[in-house]
Amino acid sequence: MQGENRGKLGLLLGLVGVICFSLTLPFTSIAVAYFGATVVGLGRTVVAAIVVAVVFILKKQQLPTLRQFKSLLIVAIGVVFAFPLLTSWAMGSLPVSHGAVELALLPLATAGFAMFRAGEKPSLKFWISSVIGSLAVIGYAIYLGLGQLQFADFALLAAVIILGLSYAEGGLLAKELGSWQVIAWAIMMGAPFFIVPVVLNFSADMLHAPLQAWFSFMYLAIVSQFLAYVAWYSGMAIGGIARVSQIQYLQPFLMILVATVFLDETITWFTLMIAVIVVITVLVGKNAPVSKRGERLDN
Repeated sequence: MQGENRGKLGLLLGLVGVICFSLTLPFTSIAVAYFGATVVGLGRTVVAAIVVAVVFILKKQQLPTLRQFKSLLIVAIGVVFAFPLLTSWAMGSLPVSHGAVELALLPLATAGFAMFRAGEKPSLKFWISSVIGSLAVIGYAIYLGLGQLQFADFALLAAVIILGLSYAEGGLLAKELGSWQVIAWAIMMGAPFFIVPVVLNFSADMLHAPLQAWFSFMYLAIVSQFLAYVAWYSGMAIGGIARVSQIQYLQPFLMILVATVFLDETITWFTLMIAVIVVITVLVGKNAPVSKRGERLDN
């Protein structure tokens, strides 16, 4: 497959991942109201591990190397522990639009870690588009009155930083281990440690939760925790970590759109204006040159 076609495929897979991720915060907000942060944040990994175990058995998957396990540990800390738990806790007190805005800083965090971990050297054009996108997001946050940060805000910002590192590490590892294997092994590494806290925090009353809550939880477990990452890591492995990460700028507005449909949140003219600005920065960043260390980069 030619380089241009591989780049397009990488961006397409990244977009599929982002669309799937855009439902994560809205469904987390629904599920947390009935199951609590611990069951939602950690329990989804336990359920996902059952699916992964079946896949491993069918494919007779071999163990990763010791060096790969070290990278998988970084992925697991961010993807299956810190991000699900921190966002589940934050969504217990914050509206989806609030959380969506802060998660929009993920592309900049991912690109920054990609520069150090994957040896990518984004051009000046790339960084300018990233900074403009981030400033647009921050301006939107100020408009929503987020100047006075709550503890939940700090939890989301920590989640962004940790997940950015996990994205970059996972995208790099996916090139040699395989995209679905990265998230699958991360899930299997984390799940055994989560069983006890999930069981201790689960109550009989939760069994009577409405269908909407159970559907939200199962989506988080099977799609958000596993299948979406398969598409996302595949996209970064094929199209480049920094470049594909720019698609994440679309995620907050997809989240807000979903929240409007499922949670009756409204979309204002200012939201639409910021969305246009962010989409433009995505398009510019997508076409900006990104090289490897040792290669010459023309801005």
